[in-house]
Amino acid sequence: MEKILMGKYDIIVVGAGHAGCEAALAAARLGNRTLLFSINLEAIAMMPCNPSIGGTGKGHLVREIDALGGEMGKNIDKTFIQSRMLNTAKGPAVHSLRAQADKDKYHLEMKKTIEKQPNLDMKQAEVVELLVEEGQVCGIVTKTHTLYRAKAVILATGTFLRGKIFIGDSCYSSGPNGLAPSVDLAENLKNHGMKLRRFKTGTPARALASSFDYAKMTEQKGDAEIVPFSFMNDYLEKEQISCWLTYTNEDTHTVIRNNFHRSALFGGQIEGIGPRYCPSIEDKVNRFADKKRHQTFIEPEGLDTEEMYIQGMSSSLPEDVQEQFYLTIPGLENIIITRPAYAIEYDCIDPLDLKPNLESRYIRNLFCAGQFNGSSGYEEAAAQGLMAGINAALLINGKEPFVLDRSEAYIGVLIDDLVTKGTNEPYRIMTSRAEYRLVLRQDNADLRLTEKSYRLGLATEERYQRYVQKKQIVEKERIRMEETFVSPKDAKAYLEKIGSSPIQNKASLAELLKRPEVTYDNLIQIDQNRPQLSSHEKNQLEVQIKYEGYITKQMHQIERFKKLENKTLNEAMDYESIEGLRIEAAQKLNQIKPRSVGQASRISGVSPADINVLLVYLEKMRRKK
Repeated sequence: MEKILMGKYDIIVVGAGHAGCEAALAAARLGNRTLLFSINLEAIAMMPCNPSIGGTGKGHLVREIDALGGEMGKNIDKTFIQSRMLNTAKGPAVHSLRAQADKDKYHLEMKKTIEKQPNLDMKQAEVVELLVEEGQVCGIVTKTHTLYRAKAVILATGTFLRGKIFIGDSCYSSGPNGLAPSVDLAENLKNHGMKLRRFKTGTPARALASSFDYAKMTEQKGDAEIVPFSFMNDYLEKEQISCWLTYTNEDTHTVIRNNFHRSALFGGQIEGIGPRYCPSIEDKVNRFADKKRHQTFIEPEGLDTEEMYIQGMSSSLPEDVQEQFYLTIPGLENIIITRPAYAIEYDCIDPLDLKPNLESRYIRNLFCAGQFNGSSGYEEAAAQGLMAGINAALLINGKEPFVLDRSEAYIGVLIDDLVTKGTNEPYRIMTSRAEYRLVLRQDNADLRLTEKSYRLGLATEERYQRYVQKKQIVEKERIRMEETFVSPKDAKAYLEKIGSSPIQNKASLAELLKRPEVTYDNLIQIDQNRPQLSSHEKNQLEVQIKYEGYITKQMHQIERFKKLENKTLNEAMDYESIEGLRIEAAQKLNQIKPRSVGQASRISGVSPADINVLLVYLEKMRRKK
């Protein structure tokens, strides 16, 4: 059938989940005429799994997305129903903000933002074909045979690509949350030579709030002081909704063990690989047989619904078994399930087939983002979407790629891990993945990234001036505290009151603030001549002073890291021609084409000895020139 040309755009984004939304908004905000496709407009920024944003490691990503001019942080600040700072008993490097979302409001607010964005159109249609001419993508075709041309295309298909749902013995073709899957596009991508593989994820059941016995569970309240995700918000006030904690027990585990044979996971129907860090409840019971219980959080899905999300209990067991094991959990004895748990399998690519700017190595001007790249999570998807949108815009406008390295952002860690190391399971960001996490804290994401965003053209003038002002205020106050001294006599009563040891000689306010029991707020007892600081500024000041020694040490580590990152490699280099390189190393280097010696050193199969050979070769080439 003849294809009908319906329009020409600079950038087309396929998929309107968290990756697609950030990609489309970034591309449009950088001045490019952009078209966003969704298989269903109700899927825009949909939360098919947990109704939350942030969490350990993930909160860092959201803060970085915000500092770079993305939308996720602002959107959750508008639509959250509970907010908590996690890991506060530990150091600031691992503090992570997490907010429960009103999932319907989150979707509607993001949809409204997209509808109002200049340069951005959105359409409900299923994309079935990628148009490629002479190795370069040039547009897409929809199921209704309409054709749209573009200079660049971003694929952000999430879990829709050949999606298949599993509940016990039942399996059927479907996207998440009962939406239609995308089948034809998967076949078309294969025809273009893209290597697809199968990954799996899952989601727990939902149940009516009125069917829970909350007296048997532990209430989980939000924080008294709400910390915003977006650096554009100084403070937020809202009445918060509680979550609830309960646990599985031996009765629960017995029901699950007795029905292992009925699980799609153990029955062999599922071929996709699931996330190790977010296993189903039957996988937990099987792998951790010695554990007597597993925690389960009951979380509201929104203010205008009775549905509650049963976190930590994803499953592919049949509905009757699901009901049996839920009934054994304290507080869930009368549970009324509205949506059963399910596993979903989908097609994705090997991220080793991508460049660090998220462009395909094999099809020019084609970018990929989100779960299509083998990652999991809304936050990981949004971060990749933002970077894909930025880089697609830069490419078609003849500008250099924007790539963050591992010392600059968690986004840099996420993308570098994917495109350099690859992944054999749905990838999840964690604070432990970041070598320089003391420098890459969530509290300083604006100080690290706002200037970069401003130079790109994403950060507004208002955001940039906020950043400059905060930076100046914190620096000025830090210097004042280092130069203001108190005598042992003046500090005596204050230190006794907070249970801190006395000083023998005069000490600066900065030296006192380094003590664990001393805070900027309680120092006011001996430091009345101080400026008014916001909570953001106080927090930044405290961390900079208290952890100064550790931060300085990590900055020296980053300097050494940068030396290898700054040794760039030519993409056209043939590593098999370098004498002394092992065959495996040469093959891996030719496959990934690292942009620097630093990236080459992180490739699986490339040893330190191989890097030494490479350095010797580069020095020889330098001397020849």
